[in-house]
Order: sequence, then C-alpha cells, then structure tokens
Amino acid sequence: MSDATCKGDHTGHLCVLVSQKNFSAIKELVKNPQFICFNCGRVADSEKNLCNPMPIED
Repeated sequence: MSDATCKGDHTGHLCVLVSQKNFSAIKELVKNPQFICFNCGRVADSEKNLCNPMPIED
C-alpha cells in the first residue's frame, strides 16, 4: 500500500471540502467516480480532488 501523502494543491481535495461542510461542491465532484484515494478511501471523478489517487478499475 502507498504511504499517506498528499499530491498537488490540497485546497480542492474532498477531505478539505468535507471539513468545510461544502456538500454541494462534493456532490458535483463525485457523480461519476474514476479515482479512489489511498489515504481515506473517498472517490472522485478527477484525481485532482484526492490526496493520493489511484484509478478505479472495473
């Protein structure tokens, strides 16, 4: 398993949006999840919204 790290600008990541209780923004970012975060297990449409993303494979 990968180390718990954060790649990129942390500002737009789901973990930050959750801490800000910005649920309307979160709903827009998770409609068609393509990536999962190794750190927290959250899923998102784009890897730019996760700290440590990896593609979800079917």
